Amino acid sequence: MFGDLMGMMGKLKETQQKIEETKRRLDTVLVDEQSSDGLLKVTLTANRTIESIDLDESLLGDKEQLEDYLILVLNKAIEKATNVNEAELGAVAKDGMPNIPGMDMFK
Repeated sequence: MFGDLMGMMGKLKETQQKIEETKRRLDTVLVDEQSSDGLLKVTLTANRTIESIDLDESLLGDKEQLEDYLILVLNKAIEKATNVNEAELGAVAKDGMPNIPGMDMFK
């Protein structure tokens, strides 16, 4: 039993390292989103850091419209980035979990 426990601890440590590596890799995975008319484009990393915002100059004349565009497009981009992030980290965590009876929450 003690050997099993040591094996599980080693597996958990290995999984933790893989999660950290995946988080670093997700800093390089880019997610693009744009408004339906293409006037505003944003790029985020899969870790939800804004990399760029590209907007058409026509949006500069209307503060409310620009704010609405930013909210809509950023929220869509954040949702996409979150889905990528959760899928990647979830896969690493699920793959690395030791088989502990009663702990099948990742299935």
